[in-house]
Amino acid sequence: MTRFWKPGTENPRLLDDEEGGVIFYNTSSSSSSGYGHMSMDKQRQRLPVYKYRTAILYLVEKHATTIIVGETGSGKTTQIPQYLKEAGWAEGGRVIACTQPRRLAVQTVASRVAEEMSVKLGEEVGYTIRFEDLTNNDLTRIKFLTDGVLLREMMDDPLLSKYSVIMVDEAHERSLSTYILLGLLKKIQRRRPELRLIIASATIEAKSMASFFNARKRQGQDDEQIEPNKEPAIISVEGRGFNVQIYYVEEPVPDYLRAVVSTVLSIDDLEPMGDVLVFLTGQDDIDAAIQMLTEDSQSNRKKGLIVLPLYSGLPRADQDLVFSPTPRGRRKVVISTNIAETSLTLEGVVYVVDCGFTKQRIYNPMTDIENLVVTSISKASARQRAGRAGRTRPGKCYRLYTEEYFINEMSAYGIPEMQRSNLVPCVIQLKALGVDNILGFDWPSSPSPEALIRALEVLYSLGVLDDDAKLTSPAGFQDPMISKMILASNDFGCSEEAITIAAVLSIQSIWFSSKGVQKEMDEAKLRFAVSEGDHVTFLNVYKGFIESGKSSNWCHKNFLNYQAMRKVHEIRLQLRRIVQRLGITLKSCEGDMKVVRKAVTAGFFANACRLEAFSHNGLYKTIRSSQEVYIHPSSVLFRVNPKWIVFHSIVSTDRQYMRNVISIDPSWLTEAAPHFYQHKQLNPIPH
Repeated sequence: MTRFWKPGTENPRLLDDEEGGVIFYNTSSSSSSGYGHMSMDKQRQRLPVYKYRTAILYLVEKHATTIIVGETGSGKTTQIPQYLKEAGWAEGGRVIACTQPRRLAVQTVASRVAEEMSVKLGEEVGYTIRFEDLTNNDLTRIKFLTDGVLLREMMDDPLLSKYSVIMVDEAHERSLSTYILLGLLKKIQRRRPELRLIIASATIEAKSMASFFNARKRQGQDDEQIEPNKEPAIISVEGRGFNVQIYYVEEPVPDYLRAVVSTVLSIDDLEPMGDVLVFLTGQDDIDAAIQMLTEDSQSNRKKGLIVLPLYSGLPRADQDLVFSPTPRGRRKVVISTNIAETSLTLEGVVYVVDCGFTKQRIYNPMTDIENLVVTSISKASARQRAGRAGRTRPGKCYRLYTEEYFINEMSAYGIPEMQRSNLVPCVIQLKALGVDNILGFDWPSSPSPEALIRALEVLYSLGVLDDDAKLTSPAGFQDPMISKMILASNDFGCSEEAITIAAVLSIQSIWFSSKGVQKEMDEAKLRFAVSEGDHVTFLNVYKGFIESGKSSNWCHKNFLNYQAMRKVHEIRLQLRRIVQRLGITLKSCEGDMKVVRKAVTAGFFANACRLEAFSHNGLYKTIRSSQEVYIHPSSVLFRVNPKWIVFHSIVSTDRQYMRNVISIDPSWLTEAAPHFYQHKQLNPIPH
């Protein structure tokens, strides 16, 4: 069957690979057509993946699943969807999907592909991320989206019938959504043998992934003239890498932030021109490093450095600065989270500074606490980071850890997100998709039984699951605690306030963080702060934002992140539409904050804490597991220390800190969840 086999009648030469699939000798292929700009054509043909165009199309035609191991910078993400479209996989109204674990990667890759195809973004090439859909049902033929969005599409179309090919990119990141998606796609393939899957990754254990998708063992010998080969094919695509020299520190560094700054300044003093990519753990570290570099470069009268941040919550205009060409005679320093490890390619980077750490969510099912922890990276991540320096010419990577530590102490691979996550959202999603036997679901890598049992317990206590472990209500929200809060707000008559709070909780932070202005920031926060806690404070902030006419100047004066506030407004509008579909009456409590706090308690009762008797340092203990926790300094209740509170999340640094805290009455806990607290002691604190 050669319906989509355009590149030529002669099959590429095959060679058995030790991984159990096939690899290809380099084969020449016909040049792509339909582009008016030769320069763009030439750029595309220079990418390493271009040599494998014919081979990839052949494999996709012949095999149900194709596993592509392609180094970062090979061009696989931007080029393969275009090759598929050129070969006819988007004809007859069908769509080619390409998933990414990260929203920022979805946006930047879609923009790049639209530019290469000389089409307007949102028409023939589009993207969908949470709360943003830039596609056209009649026109879009190549669609980039996050794994989570594709999972949500299965709610309306369980077989994903409009897609001819689904490419799951960056599979090596082993994110929770990717693993759920792979398990479900394997089920869909059995019902839709014509669906083609491409699993693409920079570094992937290809043999184990091929084994997971190998349906031939169970299905027996099919008539392969009618259906594609069920045995997955594997193809390796080389990157366009130059040699990268690796440098280690001789002694462990006591402060990686200062070490990063001094290393960047040394590169600027001693090394030839070329951009620098710095890996740090998160936005706080990035902001601090930018401030230190900016102050130092000003004091030394250095005008050559352009220092830019890169992280997932960055406004679009700031993202574009990162990808724009560096002006002549200047040096760009991009300070990034691990998003730049694989998802994005930054041209012009010659030097990489690797702090050796990353920030990960780690959930402990025994204590039921999810921490955001700074942890050491794996050897696989270290190699990915170093590889970013060799894109356009030989580069250098400065590792701020010892060679001995890299060889003897770093793990080979990181822990899959599946094995370190709270599985509540995952279980609710699978249940909503009709997967009832959660424990028997076919995972690429199994989660811990403790985490699954804890998730089922929480969902049962929230009333999301009934006695038969079936969903009790339509799933409109990803976070069941926020969902429960919104549903409860209908009974308390404060649904307008609840969706505002839910929208703010969906954003990492609405406050603008900057070093050196802490006093002014605290004063600004006090203008909105109330004794009930952060959730009610958020209502005051949002009210002020709307009354200001959604003014960026008002946000700037009040130390609020304007882009974050705009996002809150957009999310709130979407939540409003969802709750109306669910038949919830939108009503305001007209300033009765007691009912708002009761609604929050109804959703977050499992996160209740009590101030320890005679505590002088703000020590709380969780009711559920007696964990020692403290109110985060960013909370308006920091140092206020009400006796009883519920929190939204926990951040772990030197202590376990509760974020987004509200004061409650303990009697509300037994009202909200008598089944949960019937055996708990909710006695008042002795004085």
